[in-house]
Amino acid sequence: MKLKLIAAALAASLLGLSGCATMDRETVGTVGGAVVGGLVGDAVAGTGGAIVGGAAGAYVGNKASKR
Repeated sequence: MKLKLIAAALAASLLGLSGCATMDRETVGTVGGAVVGGLVGDAVAGTGGAIVGGAAGAYVGNKASKR
């Protein structure tokens, strides 16, 4: 059940981000990475994992979008 909730939240966040025409690619990558990292971190380690995962995801998403 928790996996379905995570998948639904991930899909909704990515669809929401794709609709933001005024956001540049770097911002979308950063926010998308933070969302994905936060969801995965929460699923693995709870609240602390969500914080660390969100920060790590934002960093990775930002760096990946600059390529």
